Amino acid sequence: MSKDKQSAVQVKEPKAKEIKKVKPKIPFTKTKFYSNRYIHLMVFITTVFFLVFRYWPILWNVIAFQNFKILKGFTGSKFVGLDNFKEIFSNMPYFMRLLRNTIAMNGLNLILGFPAPIIFALLLNELWGSKFKRTVQTISYLPHFISTVVVVGMTTLLLSPSLGLVNKVIADLGGTKINFLSQPKMFWWIMVATGIWQSVGWSAIIYLSALTSIDPALYEVSSIDGANRWQQTLHITLPGIRNTIMIMFILQIGSLLAVNTEKIFLFQNDLNLSRSEMIPTYIYKRGIVSSDYSKATAAGLINAVISIALVSLANWLSKKYTEVSIM
Repeated sequence: MSKDKQSAVQVKEPKAKEIKKVKPKIPFTKTKFYSNRYIHLMVFITTVFFLVFRYWPILWNVIAFQNFKILKGFTGSKFVGLDNFKEIFSNMPYFMRLLRNTIAMNGLNLILGFPAPIIFALLLNELWGSKFKRTVQTISYLPHFISTVVVVGMTTLLLSPSLGLVNKVIADLGGTKINFLSQPKMFWWIMVATGIWQSVGWSAIIYLSALTSIDPALYEVSSIDGANRWQQTLHITLPGIRNTIMIMFILQIGSLLAVNTEKIFLFQNDLNLSRSEMIPTYIYKRGIVSSDYSKATAAGLINAVISIALVSLANWLSKKYTEVSIM
């Protein structure tokens, strides 16, 4: 072989083998996932619950646009467009009465029930004795854990025309006994009053938590400046929990068309039907009792659209005037 050819040939020298860094294999029982297994289990259960009972039913809203037959399912039922909605709105006076009753009762609950836990939390925050304060808190929380059936039974017994304590006091004062549960005009007040009694202590927890975030130094400085407790409440306490109040208010607006259907049915009778019949009770009777699932779903969809609109409006107003919003 010539020298020219030899120079053209490149001799490759063997390279040293690259040593790959092998990460030590961590046993599964030592991983972060395993150490947090109970948290992951709780998250998994919650996720499955929401997927099955919250998100999966959303797909079934399609039956609002069908003549749904349970044996055919929503894939085999006939599509009817907006006919179900047209039939609901065809009896507009009746639907407007349902809407009026729902909004009026929940509006009354918003006016009276929303400030109640705030006021209760402010009063509770003024108590100095820790033992007495804990006792009051515990007593106020207890009604939350009483079932709706028991609450209705207690209320019925309390307002009974023959055995009720309220009517006994009225009679002793020279008045005429009243059958409260048969009076349509009393229905909303009974619902709101029992709702406030049952939820005021439990709902105050979030406001008590918000009160702990206020710097105590602000109260000390204001006391030096001569501010009394009322002035401190107006200028320190309420502004300090304003964001919490606004967020809870927006969420309350969102439930303006949601009612405790179980309690309504337990209090409802033929005499108070003009005030006790509401959108959720109509949905139940139309869907479960009459098996007209399409129109019940259509009514529920109308209810949901109105609720979303109310939440969006409340959120927009809150963001515009207080710079607090949930979205």
